[in-house]
Amino acid sequence: MNSSEEEQIYSIALTMVPGIGHIGAKHLIDGMNNAVDVFRLRKEIPERIPEVSQRVIEALDCPQAVLRAEQEYEFIRKNRISCLSFHDEAYPSRLRECEDAPIVLFFKGNTDLNSLHIINMVGTRNATDYGTRICASFLRDLKTLCPDVLVVSGLAYGIDIHAHREALANELPTVGVLAHGLDRIYPHVHRKTAVDMLEKGGLLTEFLSGTNPDRHNFISRNRIVAGMCDATIVIESAEKGGSLITAELAEGYHRDCFAFPGRMSDEYSKGCNRLIRDNKASLLLSAEDFVQAMGWNIPMTLSEKVSVQRSLFIELSEEEQKIVAILEKLGNLQINSLVVEADIPVNKMTALLFELEMKGVIRVLAGGMYQLLN
Repeated sequence: MNSSEEEQIYSIALTMVPGIGHIGAKHLIDGMNNAVDVFRLRKEIPERIPEVSQRVIEALDCPQAVLRAEQEYEFIRKNRISCLSFHDEAYPSRLRECEDAPIVLFFKGNTDLNSLHIINMVGTRNATDYGTRICASFLRDLKTLCPDVLVVSGLAYGIDIHAHREALANELPTVGVLAHGLDRIYPHVHRKTAVDMLEKGGLLTEFLSGTNPDRHNFISRNRIVAGMCDATIVIESAEKGGSLITAELAEGYHRDCFAFPGRMSDEYSKGCNRLIRDNKASLLLSAEDFVQAMGWNIPMTLSEKVSVQRSLFIELSEEEQKIVAILEKLGNLQINSLVVEADIPVNKMTALLFELEMKGVIRVLAGGMYQLLN
C-alpha cells in the first residue's frame, strides 16, 4: 500500500471517529499535515495542537473506524471510484477553503472539479413550466457565452434534474452532488440521467456506501454544492426550501448568488423574490446578464496581453509574483479562480490582492474581476 492509499483510508476513518465533526477533522489534518499522522502520531497532538482536548485524542484510538475505512476503500477500488483526500490535487480547491469542507470526497466521472468556471443551479422540487424554460434557455445561451462552464446540482426532482439534463443537452459537463453513497441512485427514476452524466461530468459525494438518503444528509450536501462553485443560481423556490439554504451557504462562503424573479402571486417565485429583495441574491434575467456580472466575458485589450512592465521600485513577494504571472497568462480572473490557479488559501489571497492593489499593480473591475495594470 502506497502513501496515497494510506492517506485515503485514514481520511475515511477520521470521518467515522465519534465526536469529531467536519471542522474538527479539518483542524486535525491542518495541524498534523495529513490524516495518517492524526492517527499514528496522536500522542503528539497535545504538543502540536494544544487546543485539542484529551477526549478527542482518546477517541482516535478507534481500530473499528480504520477497519470500516479499509472496507470502503475496497468498495471504491472495485467500482473505479476516485477517493479525494483533503490535500489531493483533484479535490475541489474552492471547497477546500470552506471551514466545514469534508476531508474526503468520492467521485465517479471524468470532469475537472477545478474547472475555471463552475456554477450551481438549484431550485424547487416542484418546478413549473416557467422554471424549466429558464433552465433550458439559460444553459443554451450560457453554452455560447461560456462553453467551458461546469454545471453542478443535486440530482433531485424539479430544477436539479432539469439543470443536469439541459446541461447534457447542450454538451456541458455536469456534476450531481449526492446525499448518500455511490452504491445507489436516489431518486431511482433519475438513474439514466446519472449514468449519462458519468460520460460528461460525474457524481460526487462525501458519504460512504450504505448511507441512506436521510433528510439531514441533503442539508449537509448543500454546503458542497455551494462551496465548490463560483456562483449559485436559484431558479425557482418557495418561501422555504433547500435551495434557499444553498443560497445562504453561498453567501457565507463569499460566493456570488443570483436569482430569477417571478410574479408575486406565484408560490415558487416567492423565495427568489425575497432573496432579491433582501439583497442576498442579484436579480438575473439572462445568461448574458450573468456572464457580465461575473466578468467572464471581458475582452482582453492589447495592453493586458503584453507583459506588464513595472517600476523597479515596486518589490513583490514570491506569492505576489505568482499572482501576477497567472494574470499575465490567463487574463482577468476572480478571486476564486486565482485561489485555484495559485493554490493559495482564500483569506491569504484576499490580503495579497489588497497589497497588489495598493501597490498599483492590479485593479478590481465590475463583477469582482482582477486586472493587471501597466
